[in-house]
Amino acid sequence: MRPEASSVGSPGPVGSSGTTGNGFSKWMALQRSTDKKRADIIADIVGHPKGMPSVEELDYMNPDLSDDAIRRHLKTLIEVSVVEERGLREGDRLRDFPYKFYQLTEKARELFDQNDLFPEDAWKRQYAAVEKPPRIKQVEAMPRPE
Repeated sequence: MRPEASSVGSPGPVGSSGTTGNGFSKWMALQRSTDKKRADIIADIVGHPKGMPSVEELDYMNPDLSDDAIRRHLKTLIEVSVVEERGLREGDRLRDFPYKFYQLTEKARELFDQNDLFPEDAWKRQYAAVEKPPRIKQVEAMPRPE
């Protein structure tokens, strides 16, 4: 179902300097993103219909990882500005549903596009092809932060 780590891509042409003006390290972003398990998580973020899954959705899509392991990988991706956490305001939260979601940063999307990594169309098709139980379909359909 998932490509092997080598087909996800190894650090390729990151540009003349490895760091952008705002401190975003292209090298660190690529290095952390091409770990097999984190690459799977990124692929699920890219493939998600709203581009912003919850840990519950990522947990379903990555059954070999615990939700704690997913959180640790997300923390690593947040530290290198590949992923950002978004949350629903208290008044917008629904009981028994997630209120934190994860999306790619603009800098990460640009970097991945420059290096032909995580093509959006392909991962959206892959994500949509996965059979999901009713609970995951409900979570998938719920509102996301603006």
